[in-house]
Amino acid sequence: MAHYTSDPESFPEPVDLSHHLSRSTKAREASSVKRFYQYFSIPGIAQLAGGLPNDKYFPYDTLEAKVAHPSRWEPTPNKPVDPPADDPPTARLAERSLASGRGKGKHDEPPAARLLVPHDSHTPDPRHKIDLMSALQYGQAQGYPPLYSFIRHFTRENLHPFIPYKNGPEVILTCGATDGLSKTIQALSNEWSAEHDPARGFNIAPVKIDDEGMLAKGPGGLADVMENWDLSRGRRPHLLYTVTIGQNPTSGTLSVARRTDIYAVCVKYDIVIIEDDPYWYLQFPSSSPGVVAAKPNKSSGFAFLDSLIPSYLSVDYQGRVVRLDTFSKTVAPGCRLGWITTQPALAERLLRITESSTQQPSGFVQAMVAELLIGPNNAHDPGRGGAADGSGWKVDGWTMCDALDAGKEIVKAGRRKSLTSVADSDDEWAVVEKTQIYSFVRPLGGMFVWVRFDFTTHPLADDVAHARLSQAFWVFLTQKPYLCLDAKRFADGAQAFWRIKKKTTIDKLLEEDEAAGFDHVAGMAVLTGMC
Repeated sequence: MAHYTSDPESFPEPVDLSHHLSRSTKAREASSVKRFYQYFSIPGIAQLAGGLPNDKYFPYDTLEAKVAHPSRWEPTPNKPVDPPADDPPTARLAERSLASGRGKGKHDEPPAARLLVPHDSHTPDPRHKIDLMSALQYGQAQGYPPLYSFIRHFTRENLHPFIPYKNGPEVILTCGATDGLSKTIQALSNEWSAEHDPARGFNIAPVKIDDEGMLAKGPGGLADVMENWDLSRGRRPHLLYTVTIGQNPTSGTLSVARRTDIYAVCVKYDIVIIEDDPYWYLQFPSSSPGVVAAKPNKSSGFAFLDSLIPSYLSVDYQGRVVRLDTFSKTVAPGCRLGWITTQPALAERLLRITESSTQQPSGFVQAMVAELLIGPNNAHDPGRGGAADGSGWKVDGWTMCDALDAGKEIVKAGRRKSLTSVADSDDEWAVVEKTQIYSFVRPLGGMFVWVRFDFTTHPLADDVAHARLSQAFWVFLTQKPYLCLDAKRFADGAQAFWRIKKKTTIDKLLEEDEAAGFDHVAGMAVLTGMC
C-alpha cells in the first residue's frame, strides 16, 4: 500500500505497465504524417503543403440544430402519477414556448436553442476554434483540439479531481466506449491464432458478484479466482473489465470500500483495471438517502458531482486504471463519441493505435458536441452554443421503482365468479391474500432494474418447468409489444401472466418462438445497453 496524502507532492509515480503491452503495441512508432499535424496548430499558418483540401470546397457552409432546453420536460415526481395518455411515458412536455414567449399554446414550439457551427469562427487559437474549416479537415488522433482541451480539463478538475499519482492522467478521444475497449484490448493483449485459439485467445475468468457488483473476497471473489488459478489454463488474467455504476442488467453500484479492496487485489496480482462507466452520469443520490458516497478528498467544485460515488481513478495510486467514458447516455448513442482516461505512458500507446485505425472521431460530431458544450469563444465568433446563457445542460436522473412497488404482489388464492367455467381474464378473480411474485433492488444509478421473479408462485409451477415459464413470460411481454418496459406496464404484464392457468396457453406462447429458434433471445437482452 502506497503512503500518500492529499498533497500532490506526496503522490507516487505511476507504475510501468509496458510488460503488459502487446508485441505490436510495443513496436508502434509515431506516424510521420501525424507528426506533421502538430504544425497545423500554429496560429494563422498558411497551408502550402499538400493533402489538405481547400475548406471552401466543403459542401457544408454551416452545421445548425435546435437544442432542447432542460425546461422542455417536467421532471418526473418522486411519487409518480400517471401522465396524460397522449404524453411520453417518462416525461411531459412543458406547456410554454421559447420561440413565441406567449406561454401556453397548443401550437407553440417546445423550448429550444439554435446551435450553429460556423464555417470560420475567426478564432486563431486552435484550442478555442470551433468551425468547419478545422473540424472537417484531417485532425489529430487525440481529438479535436477544443473538445479535447475541454474534456481533459473537465476530467481532471471536475469528474476526477483526486487521482493519486504524479501529474495525473491523460485523455484521448474515441469513437465511443466500445472503440475505447477495443483499442485497450489491442494494446494489452497479443494476437491470436485463428487455427488454434478460441475467439481472441482469451482466458475469460468470471468473478462472483452480489447486489453491489464484483466481490473482492470470499468464495468466487477476485482474490479467490487469482489465488487458485490453474496455470495449466495459461497465465493468470491480467485485465479486469468492469462496469461499476448501474451495470446492465443487475443495476449494481460498487461502493468505494469495495473498489479499494478490489484495487488491492489488482496491485497484488498486477492486474490492469478497465473501468467502463457509461452510467456514471446517471447516478441518483436521492433515490436511496441511506447510501452516502464517501467524502471526496478534493471537491469537484459542484455539490452534485461530489455526491456521486467516485471512479476507480480516485484510488488509483499506481496508474493501473483505464477508464472508458462515452457520450452515448448523455447526448445520443449514435454520435459515437467518448474518451479514455489513463496514465500518460499508456495513453501515448493508445494514441499510436488510433493514428493507424480510426484516426479520430467524426469531425461533424466533434464540432457539434464541442459547440454544444463550449459555445462561441468571443463576441466576434458567429457560432452559437447549446444554451441561451452559454452554460451546459445537466443530466437529470429518474426513478421508476415506486411504480414497481405498486404492482409486485398478486392474489395467492381466490374464487371465480363462475364455478363452472375456467377463464384467464382479470375480472374472474377476487383477492383473498397477497403473495409477492417478484423483488428488486432500488438502483443507485444507470438504466436498469434487476427484477427477480419467483416462478414457484405461478399457478402452473407444478406443471411447467420454471425455465419454460420464464421463457414464456418473456414471449408474453413481447406480445404487448414491449421489449423495454416502463415500470407500471411491466407490473401489469407480470400480473396478467401470473393469472394464466392453462398449460396450453404457455405452449401456445412458446410455439412460434421455439419454431423460429428464438429460445436464446431473452438472454441477449443484456447486450442492448452496449455503448
